[in-house]
Amino acid sequence: MQSKSLFLMIEGNIGSGKSTFLNIVKNKIPNVNIILEPVQNWQTLENNENLLDLFYKDMPRWSYTFQTFAFISRIKTLIEHEKNFPTLLHCVERSVFCDRYCFAKNCFGQKFMTSLEWTLYKDLFSWLVKNYAPKPAGFVYLRTTPEVSQKRIKHRKRHEESSIAFSYLQALHEQHEQWLIHKKNIDPQISNVPILSLDCNENFEENKQVQNKHLEELQHFMYNLQKASPTKPQVGNISL
Repeated sequence: MQSKSLFLMIEGNIGSGKSTFLNIVKNKIPNVNIILEPVQNWQTLENNENLLDLFYKDMPRWSYTFQTFAFISRIKTLIEHEKNFPTLLHCVERSVFCDRYCFAKNCFGQKFMTSLEWTLYKDLFSWLVKNYAPKPAGFVYLRTTPEVSQKRIKHRKRHEESSIAFSYLQALHEQHEQWLIHKKNIDPQISNVPILSLDCNENFEENKQVQNKHLEELQHFMYNLQKASPTKPQVGNISL
């Protein structure tokens, strides 16, 4: 779908530091709209059902349901933000393409989804993305090792994530690498979308030198995207 706004997608494994990174961006770079994952939508459904918790506790039962609901809720969130903040650059915590090329693909690869569910998922995904999802202007990959991801997950103590196995993080890491580094078997519509990869194994929240380096690289990346789309929203200078 053609969009009048710029959408910059912040990608990375579970525990890579996406929410932390976006909070820093919010405080340091003017004229940027931050869009966090709609996690609360997944946790508070009818009758207080927590779909995220159900998914982690029983992936074979809930993978198709959760992955489908996840990418639909992401698209709805982007449409809402673009309507409310049309003149800002949007920095988004994960994209629907991460759902497709990392999480859902991994669910199928680990046999949490059946072949029929995977076929249905891909068909619905393709139709919704073509007709409703704004195309990303760029991807920012917060690259971490699975070991670092696991350490940060344990530190933040989100109860739904307590059952995540290290092997699951390893598999997701590999899917991110295949998609964002090697660009293996991805849809032609995003094959030429620019990608900024940042080494986020260091604690950039506390290490100001690393944090400032990431921010400078990010703003340079943003400026290059805006040069290619001069009529799109413009961001301000970093406040370091």
